[in-house]
Amino acid sequence: MATVRAAHTVWSGDLFSGSGQVSLDTSGLGTYDVTWKARAEEAEGKTSPEELIAAAHSSCFSMAFSLALSEEGKTAERINTRAEVDFQPGEGITAIRLTVQASVPGLSEEDFQRLANDAKNGCPVSQALAAVKNITLDATLES
Repeated sequence: MATVRAAHTVWSGDLFSGSGQVSLDTSGLGTYDVTWKARAEEAEGKTSPEELIAAAHSSCFSMAFSLALSEEGKTAERINTRAEVDFQPGEGITAIRLTVQASVPGLSEEDFQRLANDAKNGCPVSQALAAVKNITLDATLES
């Protein structure tokens, strides 16, 4: 049986001067303001669909990488993943950059890079975002 997660947004007004609030329904963790200006210019304390995608992608990648490591008999002391999502008005999401720094005792650089790339390709959020032509990964193994 599939797990279902839900969020909803209530929007008022037109695209450029209107505003909305996105609520995380399943977790109940909060309601966040969203505006076009926060999406296309400065955030100014508001979120955007792209920031929410970045949160989803960074957490999904970290989980997928953790799984890939465990399948090799390794456990990370720490995985720190940042996702940056580029939004170009009129074009949409044009790029996503994943940056990961991890401390994994006993793992070679070669295996680290292979597993990080496998996690990038296997992460369900990466797969859902496959229409984005430019998803990159910069992975650093910390000693």
